[in-house]
Amino acid sequence: MYDKLTQSDIDKMKQEIEYRKCVVRKEALEAVKEARAHGDLSENFEYHAAKKDKNKNESRIRYLEKMIKTATVISDASKEDEVGLNNIVELYFEEDDETESFKLVTTIRGDSLKGMISTESPIGSAVLGKKAGDRVFIRVNEDYGYYVVIKSIDKSADDTEDEIRSF
Repeated sequence: MYDKLTQSDIDKMKQEIEYRKCVVRKEALEAVKEARAHGDLSENFEYHAAKKDKNKNESRIRYLEKMIKTATVISDASKEDEVGLNNIVELYFEEDDETESFKLVTTIRGDSLKGMISTESPIGSAVLGKKAGDRVFIRVNEDYGYYVVIKSIDKSADDTEDEIRSF
């Protein structure tokens, strides 16, 4: 499981669990009950789909509860001039002569398509704790790596609107 989570991650997971137990579970049970009333269960597609949705919800609840139970809570605090969790970092890629911005997050919230990079990814782990102006080597594998320069660090970013990724 993912063992490094911030208190904010855990709070969001607890909110999702509560929502799934109080809202989604009731809706799923009602859908199963309604589909069951349509008759022959062996050929009732609605019933099987409703059962599948109900089971998927219960599985997600168990997954989140296990993740919370096995998590190690980490701090998202960092020094004022260093890259830390929930910071937006502007990086200059020397090889491509391009600049991109990323938000460093815990693994559970990582989503590269939204510009949220995990601190356990090659880029995230390499720039974590570094300062603006530092030239950092990003090792991708034994044979390949590249350099980036940290252009800026935005500490004002918060994580209130970021969601926990569903798997």
